[in-house]
Amino acid sequence: MNKQLTRRDFLKLGALGVISAAGATALSHEKAKKNNRTPVPSMQAMDHGHGEGVIPGVGEVDHEKNGFNPGDILTDFDYGQTSTLPGGQTLREYEITVINKNIEVVPGIEYPAWTYNGRIPGPTIRCTEGDLIRIKLINGSNHPHSMHFHGFHPGMMDGVPGTGPGGYVEPGESFTYEFEAEPFGMHLYHCHVFPLARHIAKGLYGAFIVDPKQGRPQTDPEMIMVMSGFDVDFDDVNDFYAVNAIPFYYQNHPIQVKVGESVRIYLLNILEFDLLNSFHLHANFFHYYPTGTSLVSSEFTDTVILGQAQRGILEFTYKYPGMYMFHAHVTEFAELGWNGMFEVIE
Repeated sequence: MNKQLTRRDFLKLGALGVISAAGATALSHEKAKKNNRTPVPSMQAMDHGHGEGVIPGVGEVDHEKNGFNPGDILTDFDYGQTSTLPGGQTLREYEITVINKNIEVVPGIEYPAWTYNGRIPGPTIRCTEGDLIRIKLINGSNHPHSMHFHGFHPGMMDGVPGTGPGGYVEPGESFTYEFEAEPFGMHLYHCHVFPLARHIAKGLYGAFIVDPKQGRPQTDPEMIMVMSGFDVDFDDVNDFYAVNAIPFYYQNHPIQVKVGESVRIYLLNILEFDLLNSFHLHANFFHYYPTGTSLVSSEFTDTVILGQAQRGILEFTYKYPGMYMFHAHVTEFAELGWNGMFEVIE
């Protein structure tokens, strides 16, 4: 009985340009030489003539044309323009513009996205508990939009239609959201104009980190990972999955960390059209802090399952050098882009 190819199969075969294991190996080694990094293994030994072992997603989108690079987003924390108010409180000011923009999500496929400041995810807004936050939203698109922040704030600042002028910012208009940053933790923001699913799926989301006043234990590096997907044919079914927007990016560009180095990941799931997402770390375990609102971890594990808008903080250290995968532990998500590598060096 012949297996019927699904739409996702055609996308994987056509858009991603699945190639032979030997070709993947050659390209991986060439990219590795250029970047002075260890090549990603091809798993060629697993290929038994039926397509097994082929690594999907080898290829590069035009990051310059996109205007952002997931390698930069990984460690890009926006602390705003800071000043001190008369009472001693820190004021942080931000300006964010909604822009309609085509994003190349995989080689050869552009997606008509809606973005905050021309990137997906939007800027990672970071502050300290008790800071006064002012965020001026400028709507440079042709649809009404808003910014809804998870955390404490007055109803007028909730960014939901019917709660005030900030709930429905018309094209060409602007609104300034103002509130004190609390509680500390790993939070998020997104557009809350209806249809809500489409406004989120099109790219209007980002991370919002509120550090505790006393700070967290020192780690280096710190990273932001926003899990999401793309429904490129608008049938309310995701065709690709990713961390920080571009499928397979961290597979093709492994993240370098050092043996014994304390790593902290701020993890957020904003995936639309699927009920759950997940994060799995190979050959290691991490301390997990749900929502980041406690300084005591809830568990020591290698996999965490998250619904939409759930988030948390992961902390871990590698004992041995080598190449280690991290990915969604839903295999379909991993094969369609939510897959990456840590390159652990001495």
